[in-house]
Amino acid sequence: MEVNIDQIKGIRYLSINLRAIEFFEKNEYQEALKLFQKAVEQSRNIQSLNNLAWIYFHEECNREAALKLIKEAVDLNPKSHFPFNLLGEIYIEMEMWQLASDALHQSISIQSSNEAYNNLAIANYHLGHLKVASDYFLMCSNKSDYALYSHVKCLIELGRNEQALNRLATFSEEDDEFVGTVEIAELYVELGYFEEAIQWFEKGWENYWKTPDWVGGYAYALIKSDKPNLARDHINEVIQQKVEDIREAKEDICDDDWTEGDKEEHIRELIEEKREYENMFEHISSGYIPQMKYNTSMSTSCYLFECERHNHSKYQE
Repeated sequence: MEVNIDQIKGIRYLSINLRAIEFFEKNEYQEALKLFQKAVEQSRNIQSLNNLAWIYFHEECNREAALKLIKEAVDLNPKSHFPFNLLGEIYIEMEMWQLASDALHQSISIQSSNEAYNNLAIANYHLGHLKVASDYFLMCSNKSDYALYSHVKCLIELGRNEQALNRLATFSEEDDEFVGTVEIAELYVELGYFEEAIQWFEKGWENYWKTPDWVGGYAYALIKSDKPNLARDHINEVIQQKVEDIREAKEDICDDDWTEGDKEEHIRELIEEKREYENMFEHISSGYIPQMKYNTSMSTSCYLFECERHNHSKYQE
């Protein structure tokens, strides 16, 4: 009987890949990494290249190595959307928006996924294609989640305020993936609905870490609603907290992980933040409008071929 060397290599490779995933699932990471690398050494095919690229990107934070491997996998014209999704993620992280969009369009042409839709929305948002971004965010959204929040943000930037307001009214704290009270409040500020914004800010006041951007938005909403004294009270509360933070920071004990330089930099940042709060009320009262900070949020998933936990099959040629 004639022996097919390529078939033998394939069997050996699959065995290595499955063992690598087994080690990975047991948190025996170094053994898993060695086996993923060995799989590529034995057979540079779509499955081995994709899996090692995923490990390099998500576990090793080695973007350059991951990009090189996944581009090699994509050059083999895969029939799976996994390599294209991963390539899109890498380009998103590198802020190479058009290349990300191209990869993710290819992914969707093979098989649609919420991850691809979300990341394609991000690429289009940064390319300035707000209508397209808005549509893709909506396609991958769930009730009250970050994708729906991003959809509303796009609607506001497009000037479609009535649609944005109607969509915003559907958000509920009871939903499993609720984006957050302060995030909802900030969108109401963007829309000029200050009483609604205040209600949501109040819900998050005790639970959120205070930062000048959203505290400024809260103070702005209060001032615009003729509640300047309440704005002053909230700002003063945060100032007193910063005074306490500075005192505690000065008492911190340094070690190898927290050096004197780290400590001094941290104290400088706290003092600068305190100064920003001290000037906040007068700044807003004189006409300054705080700017909402919006960050896109990349979506990811497991793209490991033969991952039993996620019911992924081996790559089919």
